[in-house]
Amino acid sequence: MEKIIIKILVGALALLLVAELLPGVIVDGLYPAFIAAIVLGLLNVIVRPILFVLTLPITIVTLGLFIFVINAALFMFAASFIDGFGVNGFWTALLASLCVSIITTVANRFIK
Repeated sequence: MEKIIIKILVGALALLLVAELLPGVIVDGLYPAFIAAIVLGLLNVIVRPILFVLTLPITIVTLGLFIFVINAALFMFAASFIDGFGVNGFWTALLASLCVSIITTVANRFIK
């Protein structure tokens, strides 16, 4: 349970950092960042594997690059219904999801 809370905290802080660095990402505070981190985590655990299997042929044809599109789509989907969390456009969502992934991966390696 403690690891899950730490991962949510790291995800929320990564979202806040990305919102400061990228002008198209809006996070209105710590609470929307926590909610967004939880929703993004749930989407990545539940929806992403289903989308990966459904889009496997196009993922193979693009040599795995379509996974970035799936990540951006999930990022935009989460931003569409969370108040205080928004993203302006697909390319911003793509870059933001990539940055959040990198930040959380590096942070989680230091935490362990």
